[in-house]
Amino acid sequence: MKRKIDLWIVGSVGIDDIKTTKTSRKNLLGGSVPYAVAAASLYAKTGAVAVVGSDFPKAFDRRLNRLGVNLDGIQRAEGKTFRWACEYDANMIERTTLSTELGVFADFKPELPDNYRNAPFVMLGNIQPELQSYVLDQASGAKFVALDTMNLWIETALPALKKVMSRVDLLSVNDGEARLLTGKWNLLDCAKAIHKFGPKHVLIKKGEHGALLFSQDEIFIVPAFPVKKLVDPTGAGDSYAGAMMGYLAKQGRVDRKTLRHALVNAAVVASFGVEGFSIECFEKLTAAAVKSRAKELTGMMTV
Repeated sequence: MKRKIDLWIVGSVGIDDIKTTKTSRKNLLGGSVPYAVAAASLYAKTGAVAVVGSDFPKAFDRRLNRLGVNLDGIQRAEGKTFRWACEYDANMIERTTLSTELGVFADFKPELPDNYRNAPFVMLGNIQPELQSYVLDQASGAKFVALDTMNLWIETALPALKKVMSRVDLLSVNDGEARLLTGKWNLLDCAKAIHKFGPKHVLIKKGEHGALLFSQDEIFIVPAFPVKKLVDPTGAGDSYAGAMMGYLAKQGRVDRKTLRHALVNAAVVASFGVEGFSIECFEKLTAAAVKSRAKELTGMMTV
């Protein structure tokens, strides 16, 4: 019998080549899903929904399995796995995409296994809004749904994006995406406009400057944890979202206090993730280390 899960996350699984000013690494486990599920699995029983090609290394499956990630939702297709290569500038913020090969991801149509359909927590990662709606239709047990998106879908698929936004509880975007989506500059105005689209909660991320959570008339600001050893910022937003959703799934509820603790944990887990390439840091991360850094971050926030 396939085991039940608390949370599933849909998105991309790929193979990355990453170059920084100090080093470069090839054939890394990448895509949004590995970062998100690796972070979420620190807290809850998490499933991955994605597609990989016949060239996908079995070693990558084993690494995710060892983290406790359920792979029943991974489709296996003939062809090449999604590949992406980038080079970071010296500031480790700006980056240049060197190549993108969609491979089997171009024809991805997410299908949920039976053991995923009743999961109470859902993270709709950054894929086409039509596909987000399609897979959400299959989530009969969903109680709390978070949605991620990007500039491309705001610019090219806004009606479909608004349709899926009307069905979710939380929208996660960065400040530039929030402004593009709403046509407003002030982030308070952006959040107010997004609330009207449907989400009760709006998470606006500002990279190294942290994030703001707008929940109706309440605002919570959580800083990013100061990282001394920044190795690779790839996937930081995905691990942030995964940790947030994993924490909520572990608690089994979403209220003011739980959401705030989820975001503190998200900031902490994401800070560990950027200290290595791919999901390397999550493979050796302990609950004690997360707890210690969360206490440190909370101390920085306390007046």
